[in-house]
Amino acid sequence: MNYESRVMVQRRGKARDLTVCGLFSALIAVGAFIKIVIPVGADSMNFTLQWFFVLLAGLLLGSKRAFLSVSTYLLIGLMGIPVFARGGGPAYLLRPTFGFLLGFALAAYAMGKICEWLHSSKPGTWIFAASVGYVIYYGMGILYFYFITHWIVVTPNTVGWGAIFAVYCLPTMFPDVVLCVLAIMVAGRLRPVVAQILG
Repeated sequence: MNYESRVMVQRRGKARDLTVCGLFSALIAVGAFIKIVIPVGADSMNFTLQWFFVLLAGLLLGSKRAFLSVSTYLLIGLMGIPVFARGGGPAYLLRPTFGFLLGFALAAYAMGKICEWLHSSKPGTWIFAASVGYVIYYGMGILYFYFITHWIVVTPNTVGWGAIFAVYCLPTMFPDVVLCVLAIMVAGRLRPVVAQILG
């Protein structure tokens, strides 16, 4: 293969990767609007399908593409385009629950990296990867929530670790486990198609 042919192959590969990552970014954005509002005291939380599409990205695209897909979605939202469950814009960084969105990106990368390391598409590998991603997703959400409410936007009624977990995590944890199971099942069906597209 000569130099020009290699350049053409690389360009096609980059265009293909951008297209796939753009598609998953769009799916995550759509997932933000498929939601169930859960009232929690004076505030509310949203159970959405974003986590489902993040799982698919992590299980099917590999670490770099999965991270790029979620990061693109986050950047679009922070630029002001209302793709988050409650809108968008840079002020979203000060929302205590933004940590769950950051958790999406870290979880997607970790799941993709586990699948790459284990070189396996078996359900056991995906269960392990989804479990690790799940812990990272909720762990990042809790840490960011605590950091924002205790160090950045300090209020007289600051909540502790237990309250954060009970009020802002527990209501959605079981539904998100269900999404993990569904994503593993769907990933099994989609893997041959995605593998063919990605080459």
